[in-house]
Amino acid sequence: MYLGLDVGTSVIKAALFDDRGRQRGEASERLRLKSAPLGWSEIDGEDVWTAATRVIRALIAKGPVSAAAIRGVGITGVMVGAWLIDAAGMLQRAPILWNDARAQALVDDLREGRPDLFSRVFAHSGSVMQLGCILPVLAWLKRSEPEALGRARHVLCAKDFVRYRLTGEIATDESEAAMAPGSAVTRDFHPEQLRLLGIEDLARLLPPVRRSEDLAGRVTAAAAEATGLAVGTPVAIGTGDASACVVGAGALTPGDAVTVLGTTCINGVVFDHAVYEPRDLGLLFIVPGRRWMKTMVNVAGTTVIDWTLAALCPDISAGDHPYETLGEIAASAAPGAGGAVFVPYLSASGVIAPRIEPRARAGFVGLAPQHGRPQLVRAVYEGVAYTIRDCYEAIGGTAGRIRLTGGGGRSPFWSQMIADVTGYCVEIPEGTQFGAKGVALCAAVAAGDFGSLTEAAEATYALARAYDPAPNAAYDEGFARFKTGSEAALGPLTGVA
Repeated sequence: MYLGLDVGTSVIKAALFDDRGRQRGEASERLRLKSAPLGWSEIDGEDVWTAATRVIRALIAKGPVSAAAIRGVGITGVMVGAWLIDAAGMLQRAPILWNDARAQALVDDLREGRPDLFSRVFAHSGSVMQLGCILPVLAWLKRSEPEALGRARHVLCAKDFVRYRLTGEIATDESEAAMAPGSAVTRDFHPEQLRLLGIEDLARLLPPVRRSEDLAGRVTAAAAEATGLAVGTPVAIGTGDASACVVGAGALTPGDAVTVLGTTCINGVVFDHAVYEPRDLGLLFIVPGRRWMKTMVNVAGTTVIDWTLAALCPDISAGDHPYETLGEIAASAAPGAGGAVFVPYLSASGVIAPRIEPRARAGFVGLAPQHGRPQLVRAVYEGVAYTIRDCYEAIGGTAGRIRLTGGGGRSPFWSQMIADVTGYCVEIPEGTQFGAKGVALCAAVAAGDFGSLTEAAEATYALARAYDPAPNAAYDEGFARFKTGSEAALGPLTGVA
């Protein structure tokens, strides 16, 4: 058995997998963000570690094996942000998360003197620079909280902090370093990126970079007492959540497409080399096994479903099976939602695909008196499907199929809709915790049970179900309306990199 731990924005999950990749157990616990000003996103790091120990203990208590039978542990989590610790490993402030936007004013100031800032960042990383990335957050801290930086010895990401608590070893992986932003070619931090942001002096905080499938260390006695794991259990370096889902979905063949429909909606195509086209647009995730994924992201994924339940359907939200009931309401309306369109840019940080616009916001378009709750709810589901189509068109298409993971993939209604809207076959891999599976496979390679991650992914992939596309003119018309609505939501081209 191999244990995968997934530190999410709002949920932390642990899952066990056997050597055939079958999920044999899982446990989870919700996390709470700290109260913060609009545009800020922070979490209590000690609460995250405590929650990690509880979900691991709960998973081991469920069985089906003892802690001694776990051959290795892998950890994934929300990427970038900043978890500052001192030489003793103590957090120096509340961790800042990936979706934090407080660095906007600082980045705007930098771009006044260097209009080509984003293009220069992209030239190395292959990714647009998000405000919650490691380096812009460090730049903000240097300007606003120098005392915390002065006390800090390392800046880590979510998974790296939890792994440090398990093993006592400091490190990060290639996916985090390249997204810092760093270099997609060297798969490492890059000194030019620090210079562009005026933080060369903070290079001392960056941890060493290692491969995801490398052995990071072993569970210490203190961590074993806290988690119930056996002392000395091997722990792999692991990788960021997007990359972990690619591995867990078995999508390491160039041309494979993966959509992770979770809190965010991540859409990418796998390559065996770094891809920089289209320029100044999208993200280039580093994937273990010498792979890269050209990715377009809508920052709000299943978040829009939670918002719909709270804002439009509070009666359903309080009832049994709210997500299933919401899907039934959406299915009761015809494709095209009667002409109503929802643009799902529901994030304080705006959008980064198909354009970069931090001021973009969500909204309904084309409402008429005949529209009721079924049409509005269906429009929300369709809006996310349209963003998926929009993102893949920006990438240049796929090899003909999309492997769909994340919470959204559990809905047959939504999965079929995505196939119909995009025109691609949608495959749902077997299992539910693909991020955890991806890093469990990293642990299996670190333990020497597979020769490579590609071998491990191919040996453990199984298809649960597939949805063939059924062309529907109503979706093509709806997509055209969505494009018009999204242009209005994006506003003037002031935010283009």
